[in-house]
Amino acid sequence: MGEVSRGARAVVVCPDVRGRHHDLEPEARLEEACGLALAIGIVVADAFVVPVREVRPGTLFGSGQVDNIATACEQNEAELVVVDGALSPIQQRNLEDRLKRKVIDRTGLILEIFGERAATAEGRLQVELAHLDYQQSRLVRSWTHLERQRGGFGFLGGPGETQIEADRRMIRQRMGRLRKELEGVRKTRALHRERRGRAPWPVVALVGYTNAGKSTLFNRLTGAEVMAEDLLFATLDPTMRAIGLPGVEKAILSDTVGFISDLPTQLVAAFRATLEEVTGADLILHVRDIANPSTAAQKSQVLEVLGDLGVTEGEEGASIPIVEVWNKIDLLPADQVAELMQAADDSTIVISAVTGEGVPELLDRLGELLTQQARVHEFVLPASAGRRIAWLHAHGEVLEEEEAGSGPDGPLRRLAVRLNPKELGQFETL
Repeated sequence: MGEVSRGARAVVVCPDVRGRHHDLEPEARLEEACGLALAIGIVVADAFVVPVREVRPGTLFGSGQVDNIATACEQNEAELVVVDGALSPIQQRNLEDRLKRKVIDRTGLILEIFGERAATAEGRLQVELAHLDYQQSRLVRSWTHLERQRGGFGFLGGPGETQIEADRRMIRQRMGRLRKELEGVRKTRALHRERRGRAPWPVVALVGYTNAGKSTLFNRLTGAEVMAEDLLFATLDPTMRAIGLPGVEKAILSDTVGFISDLPTQLVAAFRATLEEVTGADLILHVRDIANPSTAAQKSQVLEVLGDLGVTEGEEGASIPIVEVWNKIDLLPADQVAELMQAADDSTIVISAVTGEGVPELLDRLGELLTQQARVHEFVLPASAGRRIAWLHAHGEVLEEEEAGSGPDGPLRRLAVRLNPKELGQFETL
């Protein structure tokens, strides 16, 4: 990686291409692009929207617009240009030639962030795979010795294979190896999920648009010190912690990567496994930055991705219940907060993860939702089955317990216990 150095001064440009639909307005997209740049320590020296009436195949922008960008770079002493859109390898190279500066597009920028944030082995594998996929088409930029022919020994590629072909082949081989490794990691995760499915503890997944406040809420609920900065993509790898909830002895809270608009396709594929954690959840908390003017568009982006994963509400209702958490009310005036409180229904909770307002109500709601599937079951057990009886007391709600005569193994006890389906499954394996 390392294409972008921290502290580099940049001009951020958002192309507004005529006829191309976006959920966010150009100004909101520009602000998001600046947020992405700041997330990896780039200094945003200037930022503006450039209306593009007709896409130029060679440079994307018109000639006069390229001159304007060059002038902005000169005036702001910027060494980097960030284009909030996808550039073809040719466009990127031509812009670098014309502007005499490094140019990075939206995909390259997000890859830089992913590369810096990935903390687990899986995260790093996913980043490298996505990065190689991106680089593959851009090798033409990296090599000045394109014409140099290289003789081969058969196993290195035939005689006369050019350097660029050899490099492409190496990248393809590396990508093949990474995919195999990722497959292994996915299988391991699936096993972990299966094991958690057999465990009595329900899993609650936090999802939301990037920078909606998921990690801040995660820290407040668990007391964990997960990185929670005001940065886009502060979290990449799911982090899990145990929490106690009303009526639930223990639940697992899972913090996931933030969603974002127009995530480039090669990144969606590479990061799918990071989001797969969500599909194993018993309950999804959709954290929204309710103070953000683009909150409605952000919501639709998140629901779209959840839909792709098969977990949003369908004809028969949601396959996994979703609770919307309207966060950041500390940034809104009191009258607006009062309106939100009135608008909230059973599937929404209004909170501030920073001040803690609304968090006790959120915990109560989670406890209610996770225990509403519980049913009362009756068990008749030998009094000598002390371990199983103790387990029922520890994990379920014992409503009645009495002597029930005697059986071949001695005295019996009858217990009426409220258990949810997971707890029942766990008890049956004891």
